[in-house]
Parts: sequence; structure tokens; C-alpha cells
Amino acid sequence: MSNAATRPGTPKQQQVRARLEQLIAGLAPGEPLPVERDLARDLGVARMTLRRAVDSLVEESRLIRRQGSGTFVSAGKLTQRLAATSFSADMRARGMEPGSRTLLTRRFAAGMMLSSLLDVPPRTEVVHIRRLRLADGLPMAVEDLHVPSTVAPGLTGADLDGTSFYDLLAGRYHNPVVSGTQTAEPALVGAEDAELLGVEAGAPVFLFERTSRVATGEVAEFVRSLYRGDRYRIVADIFPPEPAAG
Repeated sequence: MSNAATRPGTPKQQQVRARLEQLIAGLAPGEPLPVERDLARDLGVARMTLRRAVDSLVEESRLIRRQGSGTFVSAGKLTQRLAATSFSADMRARGMEPGSRTLLTRRFAAGMMLSSLLDVPPRTEVVHIRRLRLADGLPMAVEDLHVPSTVAPGLTGADLDGTSFYDLLAGRYHNPVVSGTQTAEPALVGAEDAELLGVEAGAPVFLFERTSRVATGEVAEFVRSLYRGDRYRIVADIFPPEPAAG
């Protein structure tokens, strides 16, 4: 943690920040701060001075602002190791309870772009399911899943409420995921997705895009996910290349 001599702002702001850090230390992740008016009164400072100190802690992801709800203690970032695993399995491995809420389900012909990504003819029916992914009840990601109906006949959005798509493929369809390709890049969240994630519009997020194949060799999904940048980080294992023969 930075000491007061290295913190930006006036001595008063540094003092307020130090008292806020003491307050945060006594709160559990996800707990709200008192409302700004009451907190400024309790600390004996102007609301503008308090706001600047809170801003600095938000910038460091120590606090989280949720539009219309208030300011909350950050739960810290979860480390995402790049691997062919489901969101649900990943959250359970961290001791968190995964959840999901289906926001939209629709069916349509794949068309040129999705047919290329899913390796199916353009007229193939595709199921698009949009979900809000939760960890211990808190929004973590917005996911747009596209599945060829030939891979998962009869799949509905209700099937995925609180259930892993990978578990469903392995259980109901007896066709588990065996490989995948995923990309990740930074992005800024739009207003609609920001409201779902409980962050401000323009906040940083991770954009993941993945295609996965099942045991029969078919592409089972194209999924596009936006993960909260204040709660997630990416870790990749790297290894030196094998020395050239001779």
C-alpha cells in the first residue's frame, strides 16, 4: 500500500483517504459505504474533499461505484487462467457460487459470418442465448452464446439458467467439449451492458471470443463475453520454445 508521502492530493485529502482505508478494512467485500452526505459529516470534511479521496480508491479498484446504487467495497480481482473450462467450473474452483440469468433467446439462420465461425452451412439454424453470469450473486460477465441447433437440438434459454452449457453438452447430449480457441482483448463497455454489470458506461472490460469443438468434431459454440475489468485479470502460462534439432 502507498504511504501518505507518495499519495496525490492535499494533506487533507491524504488524511481522508487514510481514514477511508481504515473504514474499508473493517468492511466485507460487497458491503456499501455510508452515503456521501453522512460519511462527509462523520469525517468532518467537505463532500468535494471526500469525493476526491473516494475517486482515488475507485481508480485503484479498491472501491466500486454502481450507478444508482452507491459505492461498494471491491471483492478484488479473480485470476482467469486461459483454459478450456466453463464459467461455472471456474467459479466453483475459486470457492464461489456460479449463477446465470437468461436475458434473451432467439433462433435464426446462421448467415455468412456465423456459418464461418461455426463451420456450418449459412441456412443452419442457430440458437442465440444472452446471459448475465454471476459469482456469489454479483454480476461478473455478459455472455452471448451462439449454438448450432444440430449440436444441441431443442436447447432453450431456460435450460441454461444456473447451468453450465459444457455440463449440458456432456450430460444431456453425451458430446463433451474437447478443444477450443479463445481470444481476449481490452474494451470499453457500452451503456446497456454497463447497466447489467453494475458499472459505469465506458468502464474497462475484457472481451473474450471463443469457439469450441465437441468430441464428434463439430463446432459447438461461438461465445462472446464481456467480463468486468475491475473484478477479473488474465493469467497465461508460458514456456520457452523447444531448442531446434541439431
